[in-house]
Amino acid sequence: MRALRHSKDWRAARRLIYEGGMTVAAPSHPLPLAAFALATLAPLPLIGLGVLWGGVWLWAAFLYMGVLTILLDQLIPMTAGSADGAEFPAADLLLVCVALGALTGLPVAVWAIAGPSGLDAGDKVLLFFAAGFWLGQVAHPAAHELIHRPRRELFRLGAAVYVALLFGQHASAHRLVHHRHVASAMDPNTARAGEGFYRFALRAWRGSFLDGWQAETNRREQAQGHAQGLHPYAAYIAGSLAALGLALLIAGLPGLLVWIALALHAQSQILLSDYVQHYGLTRTRRADGRLEPVGPRHSWNTAHWFSSALMLNASRHSDHHANPARPFPALRLPPAEEAPRLPWPLPLACALALMPSLWRRAIKPHLAQWRPPASPRPGAARQDTAP
Repeated sequence: MRALRHSKDWRAARRLIYEGGMTVAAPSHPLPLAAFALATLAPLPLIGLGVLWGGVWLWAAFLYMGVLTILLDQLIPMTAGSADGAEFPAADLLLVCVALGALTGLPVAVWAIAGPSGLDAGDKVLLFFAAGFWLGQVAHPAAHELIHRPRRELFRLGAAVYVALLFGQHASAHRLVHHRHVASAMDPNTARAGEGFYRFALRAWRGSFLDGWQAETNRREQAQGHAQGLHPYAAYIAGSLAALGLALLIAGLPGLLVWIALALHAQSQILLSDYVQHYGLTRTRRADGRLEPVGPRHSWNTAHWFSSALMLNASRHSDHHANPARPFPALRLPPAEEAPRLPWPLPLACALALMPSLWRRAIKPHLAQWRPPASPRPGAARQDTAP
């Protein structure tokens, strides 16, 4: 670490940060799986100790999720390279550990906040935000990876995490709607240029629920003659009702309200990620009326190493859309000239998106490089549709 701080690479990258540039000139090294494990799992013991003793442990968990990630991205400017051709047999094991941590940690957090845990009001607030950030920024990327796995038990585990977060429809809508229609008006989870996050969130939640339902129904109709079980949405809804019943058993009405609040907190971060990662990017229509294929230019990426480790390389979004089944440690970061790249870590970009007018001003010059030129309507003057 000391050698890195005095190296020419460090000084050059630090100068880029101070001048407002991206850290793309920083040294590049593939992240080992241990780095992903440490980044994603470290908050769990902090939260667990905080449930027991409160105080400094909860402050540590909160600052880890809310501050440390962004600081490390900026203070240690390393762009994580790609581990081309590498095998990651333990990658799925890490995903399982994170998912099980979410399924056990959520009811524990509800008990600690709404039940007789002995924590004072300040500790409960810290626990709420620390647990909510971890569920939205770590458990969600893990569940997202799991629902793309071909093994049925891994898919069901990922779906169970979303069901516990009262967002089970994401397991269907993300795979069947978002990946097919991304960067087009047919995808409810692609934010339009100039659209504020809060308006997008309402549209995306409702749209993904309905479109995912229709996509699953269509699949069942096309599979006539084959054995079919319960409609996935019936399982999502039943599972969410069971989760809320568990909340009532844990701490009565306060437990129910806290479970819903934590779920909404995590859902907001899921929707923020969708909002930021495709904001304003659109696929053009060909002469035959069909949309161009999904390419690297239809997703925003980031080159920040620690937030990438924390979020299981979710910030390498172009490669994920090109290769949904690729293990997260092997996802590649496209060159900046081939795919849009945000100048901020993904968690910071999501925080910025909570202030729509500030977000639009900040993203406008970056979006302008990747937006196709607007086609003027006949008889009308050409208008700039960029925010």
